[in-house]
Amino acid sequence: MPGNLGEESLKRKRSKVPHKASKRAKAESNDSEGEHDPQAEILLLENAILESKKNYNNITTLLQIAQKDDDDNDSTQLAMVSLCRVFLRLLASGNLARREGQSEKDIVVVQWLRKRLGDYKQIVLSTLGQEDSASIALTLAMRILKAEGQYMNDKDETTFPKVFLREIVGALVQAGSEDVRQEFCEKYLGEYADIRFYTFKALKDIIALDSQISPEESLFDNMFGLLSFFEDVPGSEEDMGRFYIDAPKKKSDPVKSLNQHKRQAQEAWLALFNLDPSREQRKNVLQIMTKSIAPWFTKPELLMDFLTDSYNSGGATSLLALSGVFYLIQERNLDYPLFYRKLYSLLDANILHSKHRSRFFRLLDTFLSSTHLPAVLVASFIKRITRLCLNAPPAAIVVVIPSIYNLFKKHPLCTFMMHRVPRTPEEKEDLENEGMTDPFIADEEDPMETCAIDSCLWEVVQLQSHYHPNVATIAKIISEQFTKQSYNIEDFLDHSYSSLLDAELSKQVRKAPVVEFMIPKRVFLPQDPAPGSEDTLLAKLWDFQ
Repeated sequence: MPGNLGEESLKRKRSKVPHKASKRAKAESNDSEGEHDPQAEILLLENAILESKKNYNNITTLLQIAQKDDDDNDSTQLAMVSLCRVFLRLLASGNLARREGQSEKDIVVVQWLRKRLGDYKQIVLSTLGQEDSASIALTLAMRILKAEGQYMNDKDETTFPKVFLREIVGALVQAGSEDVRQEFCEKYLGEYADIRFYTFKALKDIIALDSQISPEESLFDNMFGLLSFFEDVPGSEEDMGRFYIDAPKKKSDPVKSLNQHKRQAQEAWLALFNLDPSREQRKNVLQIMTKSIAPWFTKPELLMDFLTDSYNSGGATSLLALSGVFYLIQERNLDYPLFYRKLYSLLDANILHSKHRSRFFRLLDTFLSSTHLPAVLVASFIKRITRLCLNAPPAAIVVVIPSIYNLFKKHPLCTFMMHRVPRTPEEKEDLENEGMTDPFIADEEDPMETCAIDSCLWEVVQLQSHYHPNVATIAKIISEQFTKQSYNIEDFLDHSYSSLLDAELSKQVRKAPVVEFMIPKRVFLPQDPAPGSEDTLLAKLWDFQ
């Protein structure tokens, strides 16, 4: 470099370097008719930079090639890769680090190189939004990140390049494609403890910045994809994984602490909840709440507001929030007022048709299993759900009947509902003359006031004549002796129309059914007068002659 290596002197030398490089390219290609090979020129520019500091201005030329918007993607990608190799070599050799005793000339060079490295980072970050080159850009960005962490730190202490990682994560969640985000999760986020720790922190910072303006709906979905990548939470510090950059020497460094990892994840999730998710986004969160979200929280009670709001919203959202509310009740002794009243309200006409039916029945079986519950309360649930079975699909009815059986075994006081006989002649006479009025109040919201304990399960009798033979057979267990201790609900939860039909078709017919059917000779016209022949219903109602 000449005596004064300022910004302008570096710019003055740009026009000379490509000219020299082109001469060398022609010499190496043996003057092959003056062909112009941009890729070979890029490699020559790279080699010239590594050979001498005098050729540092070639970095500017490579940056210009890397950010061109023409159709030559190969040259653009090759320029980005060449620049990555150049900066990795410069970082490893310490040319971008300031040291004591450096001259003013060397300090100017270091500052210039750092600015060019910043320009290169911006090019790589912008390329993360291009689907064709995003994977290459991610690899280059993470290599620069690792080199910065290794070679631009003090000797006694490791400093993670948090700012650059935040820019990478910001580019991924704001403009990156689904494939590059998945690659980032599989190669880096799930493998390295330090990447995971600072990614959680970066997501929280990005949400804090974007919340000041109106964030796009896709931002929530993209961030949710990164945070929900982890199905299991590390159980100990040994399970957290390796370090992408050298592990910190301090034992008290938060990156080494599992509790600090959970705290950063907790803050990231809470920040995501503040983005006001839509109904569908809230459902996606609730589906993984107890397995992938709540275990990250060092203070699960912070989920109370989000879960109770979801539980009170009604519909499928309440159904999905039920497991999260139960988690807080079980783990943190959450006091939810009128819990069973809200649970009773979920038993509506849609519950037995919902795709989340299996999840609901698992939780319902848990909530009603306590023998300390009032029989009046349990009777309301039994009566309400059997009433819904009158319009339910067969796959749902085969789950309800064993559940009712188990509830009767756990709460014997409710068995009066199965067989209620008139006690006096007057009651019997009124029943024969006027019929019976069901005392059950179907519109009552409070399960303690429905009078279900005074009713009977006439709905089960109707189900015993169901058109589906499996439903009719299983409904008869309520009318038989309760010799079985209990039914395993898991055996019935996965039934559907398809599984019930396959079960019927796969049965072996031991004895062929007797069929007596006479094929008519005529359908639309009267039959010939003969013994045993009868006109069809169509011929009787209409005259087609």
